[in-house]
Amino acid sequence: MLAKRRDPAQVSFNMSQVRRSGSVIEQALYHALCECRLRPSVQPNIFGHPDFAFKKYRIAVFCDSHFCHGYNWSVKRAGIRNNKEFWIKKIEGNIARDRAVGRTLRREGWVVLRFWEHDIKSSPLLCAWKVRRAIDQRKSISNVLNCN
Repeated sequence: MLAKRRDPAQVSFNMSQVRRSGSVIEQALYHALCECRLRPSVQPNIFGHPDFAFKKYRIAVFCDSHFCHGYNWSVKRAGIRNNKEFWIKKIEGNIARDRAVGRTLRREGWVVLRFWEHDIKSSPLLCAWKVRRAIDQRKSISNVLNCN
């Protein structure tokens, strides 16, 4: 059975409602970070526009949705049916940009943490714990460097 083609105006409206920040996964991770007594900068003005950052420790945190950031892309790519050229180009561009942002931030001394949507939804506290661990590692490194 063929799927009913959606009205382009409705699709356009739906896409216009997708927010740049404040998604469900971002909110879940933010609340988990707060529960772990961590207070990140939200949508900081840093290269690559991470969702959260701990500027003092140079840690950038990204919350990546499955579709837009290409989770399991080699499999999902074949399943795109509508507007295939657009979505393949868009998502592959996002994947390339994500890699370039990660490389650039790491070169500048940042720790880059990326969490997939399913990881945040299934265990936001585990993700927050990984952020806490990265902060603790940065603290211990800075303590060692400051001892001299």
